[in-house]
Parts: sequence; structure tokens; C-alpha cells
Amino acid sequence: MSIFAYNGGAVVAMMGKDSIAIASDNRLGTQFNTIARNNIKVHQVGKKVFVGLPGLETDNQTLLAKIKFRMNMFRLREEREMPVKAVAAMLGNLLYEHRWGMFFVEPVVAGLDDDGKPYCVAFDSIGAGCAPDDFVVTGTAQDSLLGMCESLWRPDMDEDELFEVTSQALMASLDRDCLAGWGATVKILTADGKCTTRQLKTRMD
Repeated sequence: MSIFAYNGGAVVAMMGKDSIAIASDNRLGTQFNTIARNNIKVHQVGKKVFVGLPGLETDNQTLLAKIKFRMNMFRLREEREMPVKAVAAMLGNLLYEHRWGMFFVEPVVAGLDDDGKPYCVAFDSIGAGCAPDDFVVTGTAQDSLLGMCESLWRPDMDEDELFEVTSQALMASLDRDCLAGWGATVKILTADGKCTTRQLKTRMD
């Protein structure tokens, strides 16, 4: 089993019209043993920026602390919030700096830029990013998530449609992955800065 799959987990970020959704499962495990079902993988690091961290849990926590430290330093120095594309660039550089002793994490950055336009990017463990104009997926369920998102996603969805599509894609994919699941969390961010968090019930086996 890959070290990336040791603790399990899946994250998906999807763009709508002037809104963005990011969702993850709630399971924390060690291989096939489930330890907890309230594990947070999506973190709000700025007013309009989220980071999703599927991968090895110890590296998730270390990387999150480094992200928050660098964002706090930026806030103190610049006296403003770091925009989502700057967060993505910073995270890519941070991962590449540690390429010889890499973090076993495949992060997702999602949020709204200064113009209120959605933006999302997924990275591999050494900071190579992919920023499409529809959705990104990472984690142990990414193969089934890719197929579900390609089938369900459509452009210019409003926030209700975006929630429904993101939820259905994630729940269908979690049914096909024994290393992720046990509930899910979906966050919807709109152009006015309002963030809505909803919990989903999924299979508990």
C-alpha cells in the first residue's frame, strides 16, 4: 500500500458561477482500520481561501502549520490577506523546497480571487500544480471521483447546483473506496465571502 493511502481520504474542489465548493470525507484510518470519523481535511486559511490535505496525517498537520506561518508572515508584512493564487504559488514553492524529503501529501487550494472568480489547483507531493477551469480531485478515491465529476459537472452552476453536484460525485466515489468515507463535509464559498458548511451522511462500513 502506498504511503499516500496509509490514512486514506479524498478531496474534491469544483467551480461554479462566482462560487466554489470544496469537499472531503471524514475518515481517519491506518490502512484498513478506522480510527476516527471526524477528521478535518479542508481548512480555511484565509477569508476566501481553503486548503484540502489528503495524505499522511502527520505530514498534513506539519504542512498546515507551515502554510499558516507563511500566511501570517505575509499578513504582518503586507498588511493584507494573501490572495488565493499567491497561496497556491507559496504552497507549490514550499512543497518543492522539500522535494528531497517530501511531504506525503497531495494538497488542493481552492478559493475566490480578488475579482470574485473561482480558482482551484491540485498539487503533487513536490509542488507540480494543475489548475483546470472545472474541478480537481486528490486522494485515494481520485480515480472514481474523476469519472463522476466529468459526468456531473457543467459550467455556470449556482451555489445550490454546485452543492448537489459536488455532494453526489463525492458520495458515489466514497462508496467505491474502502479507505475513505464515514461521512463527508462540503464547504461552499460565494462571491460575497459567505461560507456554508454542510455535513453529509455516507456509508459507515
